[in-house]
Amino acid sequence: MNRRSVLLAGVGAFAQTLHSEEAPLRVAIAGLVHGHASGFFTRFGKRADIQIVGVAEPAAEVRKKYIDKFKIDPSIVFDSAETMIARTKPEGVLCYSNTFDHLAIVKLCGAHKVPVMMEKPLAVSNEHAAAMAAVAKSTGIHVLVNYETTWYSSNRAAYEISRAGKIGDVRKFVIHDGHQGPKRINTPPEFFGWLIDPKVGGGGASFDFGCYGANLMTWFMDNQRPESVTAVTQRFQPQYYPNTDDEATIVVRYPKAVGIIQASWNWPFARKDMEVYGETGYVHTDALEGLRVRLPGGTEAASKAPPIPAPEHDSLAYFAAVVRGKLKPVGLSSLENNLVVTQILHAARASAASGKTVLIAR
Repeated sequence: MNRRSVLLAGVGAFAQTLHSEEAPLRVAIAGLVHGHASGFFTRFGKRADIQIVGVAEPAAEVRKKYIDKFKIDPSIVFDSAETMIARTKPEGVLCYSNTFDHLAIVKLCGAHKVPVMMEKPLAVSNEHAAAMAAVAKSTGIHVLVNYETTWYSSNRAAYEISRAGKIGDVRKFVIHDGHQGPKRINTPPEFFGWLIDPKVGGGGASFDFGCYGANLMTWFMDNQRPESVTAVTQRFQPQYYPNTDDEATIVVRYPKAVGIIQASWNWPFARKDMEVYGETGYVHTDALEGLRVRLPGGTEAASKAPPIPAPEHDSLAYFAAVVRGKLKPVGLSSLENNLVVTQILHAARASAASGKTVLIAR
């Protein structure tokens, strides 16, 4: 082959490579009042695998804050999610609204046949969750929920250890989530305002952090609904949270297992960790990568969990894979899991209010 032929072959191979690369996922952002929106723009805003085609937020001062902070092109910023979706025609919508507004955004996405991923938790009530499930069924759109802990390699490793039978049948979960409280960590006003409003947030720490434990527990239990939920909530900082709980202990009972969720806005530091006890061993997780495991006949061993393989290693890659038909949404982000999560949170709120155990309909 002469030099010209080699050059042409190289150009052709390069062109084929470019052609085979996928175009960036065209996403639109619905709402900016969830504090995780800032984290999205910080982490994903300039990634090459997405194109942000629209941002919608009704509050003018919040829109301006994000335009200024993240240098967003004002021409793609709207005051209405309806207008934004109609004009930009995104492949997927990422929702950063308050929890109450999730239903309205899912209905809007259903009308436009656009998949949606929202920040946790799914809903403020069973009624809202059921309505979202109905939209997903009737329109065929994917409705996903994003939890930070879904992308923790420690949780994935603990799940795989359990599924492999290395600790025997699971008998108990103890899950801790939370931080010093939204006031003490200086949560932005647009986020703080609805977090402490039980109507639009669903509850205080019980919803804000109780959802993590309910999500993980439901995953380990193969989406099985529990038999009952018993909850005790308290308010240690009424000067900051006059209408919501800031401390919650939720006991979730299954036929052959029990889960204890400790959700708090009163921890001395931020934490997200889990203890899973089987008949013959245990596994404890510590934040993103930490693992402590004790198997039959051995002593406790600490290790670092291996990375989660792509595209399940982060929320954006996962969402893109689901939107483009490469992955079926199962597990932690799935609607099926999060309908059970909502049942647990809904029952916990009712139990705390009544002082009684709430039975879950089978």
